[in-house]
Amino acid sequence: MPAARESLLDAAYTALARRPWSAVRMVEVAASAGVSRQTLYNEFGSKDGLARALVRREADGYLAGVERALADSTGAVDRLTAAAEWTAAAARENALVRAMLTGCWTERLPAPPLTAVPSVTAVPAQRRADGPLPAPRDFVRIVRDRAATALAGPGAAPGDTAELLRSCELVVRVALSCVAAPPPEGGMAELVRAVLPRHLV
Repeated sequence: MPAARESLLDAAYTALARRPWSAVRMVEVAASAGVSRQTLYNEFGSKDGLARALVRREADGYLAGVERALADSTGAVDRLTAAAEWTAAAARENALVRAMLTGCWTERLPAPPLTAVPSVTAVPAQRRADGPLPAPRDFVRIVRDRAATALAGPGAAPGDTAELLRSCELVVRVALSCVAAPPPEGGMAELVRAVLPRHLV
């Protein structure tokens, strides 16, 4: 029931934008999505299951945006700048993404444990949501590795890859610092250039 699941997640996200997670009611989420409360419970199991699924979806959406940013540009600086700008924009516009990237969960947000929880559901998407959720250090590693893979190209030497991984991690960490203290307009590219080795610039 993928369409109903997405509608329920959309409804939960909308409800969360209006009130703290503790005040979000399952019956309201189901009604807003146009499905029965039983369908909601069949899909997610509980409010905690819904929270985990919502966090997983937002994490996946953020990482898909990183992939797009890396693919839509050419040249190391442009690609890494696009990924860094996406990171800062996604965190600014989405409180769940910001919490996942920084580890700062406010009382308004659901804060599911990042460790896996026992899953008894037959719904594959929920079994995945019940697995481990990424911590900030996981996002650093995942984005670093995806950026390095996008930039390395086929046949990259191991020494070059190690240097590229370091450079990409620096860019990711700069992007995360910009979540807390945004640079002036156009400042992201300048920061990315500053941390990249000369041959990549």
